[in-house]
Amino acid sequence: MRIQESGEDYLETILILKNRKGYVRSVDIANELGYSKPSVSRAMGILKEAGYITVESGGSICLTEKGQQKAEAVYERHLTITNYLHRVLDVPSDIAAKDACRIEHIISEETFDAIKNAVK
Repeated sequence: MRIQESGEDYLETILILKNRKGYVRSVDIANELGYSKPSVSRAMGILKEAGYITVESGGSICLTEKGQQKAEAVYERHLTITNYLHRVLDVPSDIAAKDACRIEHIISEETFDAIKNAVK
């Protein structure tokens, strides 16, 4: 099952928040992304059904192995593309980060690998 762009953004956000805070709740995701709690709740249901997350009885959201792998892949793309745009093309860092967020979802593996090699 191919996950949509918004799902990838949610998984990436869960990974970032988990690394930053040690735990993640729906309200944390809503605050980080500026989304409504009902929107986040719906998205968490979809991600849970697809096997990307689990939700503990206290409301803590955890990535499954499948979710962790997907989140790390999206985050690696984000960081690598941001780095490429900023360091190689001299795009201001804030614009590079925003553009990378959009590019990370549509770029081919071949192009991403070329960018990764260019950044090394």
